[in-house]
Amino acid sequence: DALEHGARQRPGILEVARLAGVSLSTVSNVLNRPERVKAPTILAVTKAIDELGFIRNDAARQLKTGNSNLIGLIVPDVSTHFFRQVTRGAVEAAKELGYSILLGDSQNLIEQEDHYINLFERQRVMGFLVSPIDGELQKLLSITSRGTKAVLIAQEQNPDFGCSVSVNHEVGGKIGVAHLIAHGARNITFLSGPSDSSRVNDCLLGAEQAILESGHPVAFRHVTLDGNGVIDGRQAGQALVDANPADWPDAIFASNDSLAVGLLQSFLFGGQIRVPQDIRVLGYDDIDFANETVVALSSIRQPAHLIGAAAARTLIDDIEATEDRKHVHRVQSLEPELVVRETTAPFALAAR
Repeated sequence: DALEHGARQRPGILEVARLAGVSLSTVSNVLNRPERVKAPTILAVTKAIDELGFIRNDAARQLKTGNSNLIGLIVPDVSTHFFRQVTRGAVEAAKELGYSILLGDSQNLIEQEDHYINLFERQRVMGFLVSPIDGELQKLLSITSRGTKAVLIAQEQNPDFGCSVSVNHEVGGKIGVAHLIAHGARNITFLSGPSDSSRVNDCLLGAEQAILESGHPVAFRHVTLDGNGVIDGRQAGQALVDANPADWPDAIFASNDSLAVGLLQSFLFGGQIRVPQDIRVLGYDDIDFANETVVALSSIRQPAHLIGAAAARTLIDDIEATEDRKHVHRVQSLEPELVVRETTAPFALAAR
């Protein structure tokens, strides 16, 4: 019986029409244009659908109409706190407006990014939300030239091209360094992974502004590591533990929380460097774990959820634009905020 049941074809629109006692066109109108059908007929067709377990074939409908309610979202690493929150924001906003998200994790690989772009195109998505790797836009430009809408995430773009929603990292760098200076730091190290990213460069610009506006003599240097992870931060921290205390900075601003957590592990587990008394530590991103470290980590919080939601709404506004309600391309830059915890608490720095 199970084999026989499994071999049966799924009920289609013809079976629904027969059971409801209506024409095929009437069932089609109930599914696609219910405003044209009287309430008793809608009730009869809906009852037939429920009894038969009918599932509409959206793929066939897309082929016929050329439209779908699907949006492709492609991010470099969905495992990070930032892109998890971006994804949640986009999914929630899209759902409110009647759209669904197809998610692709490019894993920071250009070929994987291309794979998802091609796949989502075949799925006839109405538009793309993309955080392109290394600012690579060529593939996206070829898609938008064919009429598919796109919004860039976490990367600013000329409005002549399209829309983008990003974070003002210059503000992030400025408020971070201003906070450290306000609490006595005069020898600050900015620690980052590979420094060719716009985020790092913008943070450095903001840091320079904060120093200029502080009126204090502040030594500031940028140290670039080979990577951006906890292990990289731990190795950098161990190098300081092994160094002469006279060479220690009095504050370290890490370009992400993973680096900051690695620093804290080296400083606190070894016991040689006290935080914040010897060295203050400030992170960037405000990941879930930031408030759960041995000494709670101060950080710059990015409005990741808002970025995802704003990007989805912007894309759908473009998708649904008409002659009467035109869409205007715009560059949106949201500001991060400082979250102060124990690692930069306003205690007097320990005497050298």
